[in-house]
Amino acid sequence: MTSDNVTEAESFEAAEPQRGTGVDDRLVEELVGCAQAEGLQLTGEGGLLQQLTKRLLRVRPRR
Repeated sequence: MTSDNVTEAESFEAAEPQRGTGVDDRLVEELVGCAQAEGLQLTGEGGLLQQLTKRLLRVRPRR
């Protein structure tokens, strides 16, 4: 299952483990899976990436 703007190959590559990135791959897979299940596109206006970017930019770094 892929978004309209993500090819099957891109979807597979995103699911491969990324070591040393500091990001939990299971969390990413869960977010993408939930977005796809709800019909939310991964990129583009209102897509998952845009929503995550907005939220991350609001987070203030710890000092």
